[in-house]
Amino acid sequence: MERKINYIIKLDHIKELSEEEKKKLKKVTEKFDFRTNEYYLSLIDWTDPNDPIRKISIPSLEELEVWGKLDASNEQNYMKVKGLEHKYSDTAVVLVTNVCAMYCRFCFRKRLFINKGAEIALDISKIMEYIREHTEINNILLTGGDPLVLTTSKLEKILKELSTIPHVKIVRIGSKVPASNPHRIIDDPELLNLFEWFNTYTGKKLYLMCHFNHPKEITEVAKKAISLVQKTGTITFNQTPILKNINNNAEILKTLIENLSFIGVVPYYVFQCRPVVGNKMFSTKIEDTIDIVEKARSQVSGLAAKVRYVMSHATGKIEILGKTKEHVFFRYHRAADPENNGKFMVFKRNPEAYWFDDYTELIEEYKATA
Repeated sequence: MERKINYIIKLDHIKELSEEEKKKLKKVTEKFDFRTNEYYLSLIDWTDPNDPIRKISIPSLEELEVWGKLDASNEQNYMKVKGLEHKYSDTAVVLVTNVCAMYCRFCFRKRLFINKGAEIALDISKIMEYIREHTEINNILLTGGDPLVLTTSKLEKILKELSTIPHVKIVRIGSKVPASNPHRIIDDPELLNLFEWFNTYTGKKLYLMCHFNHPKEITEVAKKAISLVQKTGTITFNQTPILKNINNNAEILKTLIENLSFIGVVPYYVFQCRPVVGNKMFSTKIEDTIDIVEKARSQVSGLAAKVRYVMSHATGKIEILGKTKEHVFFRYHRAADPENNGKFMVFKRNPEAYWFDDYTELIEEYKATA
């Protein structure tokens, strides 16, 4: 039986919040959109002011702290046609919607909700033309927003078009739906049929890149949704940012990546939280986070320890490898400039660093005063 999960876009409809809280938080929702749903709200322990699901989904006045940029990784610099980013030679990122099942308060693309429609692929014909012309592209990441918020018929149109492009071998769908509204998957057999068709008849492979941020999201309902997706032949991975007071704890992170491995979801990336407007409250210092990630990885099997600690910098995906007493080590996992591919970098420690630029700017300051 299909369950209707209602979406909530006004704090007024959340009975657990006091009228005083709603009034104060209106300042936040006037700046950054709010959206959640009944399922995700049901995961909150309202008696705990530090509940991680609450922090992920309910606005906070701390979001108004002046900090960061709207597009901290300069994604728009790599947009070749509206809705398509081509940063790495073999990968195209397609922004198919600016809507999610719920808006994470730490979202790094909140600019899409502010500048509605400015970067979204409303017409996919030019995108498909670009992909057809660039035969070096062998994998596509569908993202946004959340592609699984689209109707199945719209998603089918996109997948069927991609299935006709010979050099495209992999399609990834980046989605928080398995964590934020797994009923979207469970109650739509046509979606599962679409996934199975793509994996069985196109000669290509579908990956679902999940966004579980905390162990509390791995509910029995979420596990069922994941299992149904896996039965279609779709491969499941997970990626999450490190979030202050949510998962920047070795035991919590260990539980998250271990529990994901138990249900066949490969822990893929742990991201440094991007320095985006409104995100200061979630951001952690890089050198502290290295310790957290390594401690968590040391306590799990190799399957869970596959996770990499990275940041999506304007110049590429930079892996954060470790530190010594005096130095910190990075490597380009993917680079926008091919000359930087695999480049290993050593910097003097900066305990206050939140982002790669906090190291490179120190070098520039030194050069200027030398």
